[in-house]
Amino acid sequence: MPRGEAAPRRGSDGTGQAAVGTSASKADRAYQAILEGIRDQRHEPGDRLVLSQIAAELQMSVVPVREAIRRLQSENLVAYERNVGATVVGIDPVEYRHTMETLALVEGFSTAQCAPHVTAEDIASAREVNAAMRAMTASEQAWDPVAYTELNRRFHSILFEHRQNEHVHDLVHRGWNRLAALRSSTFAYVPGRADASVDEHEQLLRLIEEGAPFEQIEAAARAHRLNTLHAYLEHSAAQST
Repeated sequence: MPRGEAAPRRGSDGTGQAAVGTSASKADRAYQAILEGIRDQRHEPGDRLVLSQIAAELQMSVVPVREAIRRLQSENLVAYERNVGATVVGIDPVEYRHTMETLALVEGFSTAQCAPHVTAEDIASAREVNAAMRAMTASEQAWDPVAYTELNRRFHSILFEHRQNEHVHDLVHRGWNRLAALRSSTFAYVPGRADASVDEHEQLLRLIEEGAPFEQIEAAARAHRLNTLHAYLEHSAAQST
């Protein structure tokens, strides 16, 4: 089934967030900088986020930094403690499971809703990313779970950064941001899941190419996310016995 016209992306960085640059507000720039610090483990759980220091590093006033901190606080990535200030929070195993289950629902719906707007060019780009993921799983020397996770995020971004329900879109990215706070990749614990994940990606691309019904695409995308969760939970249960 021929795909539709390309839809405008929500962010040129492929994350759905405002692109960091001249078009982004200072608060957006501060938000992205702090979030990247969390992802890159420069900000560890319990670390204080000193507004004046961050503002100086970003060459801006503390006002947009404070706004960015409030946004991160609303996403439960940062907590505010009396007499301490803003600190980075971590995610416990229960929170991880709940985040993954929620993502399975909203990501599945989002992918299925965007499927009619995915172009042949999008499919080709997604397959290129998936090929890089497959090559990484084929070599122990090339295996990098953090880089693999970033490729995985990019793959899914290609498929649902299109016209869709704005509330669902926001929930997806909130979930991704929550997972980023784990500061490590699920695939670091269950590397065997990577091969199956790549195969499921290809199955998902075929369904979109064929113009499969909404329900079928939604179910495949939802199961894909849940399969990763189940692999991690099984690994954790085995480690505790």
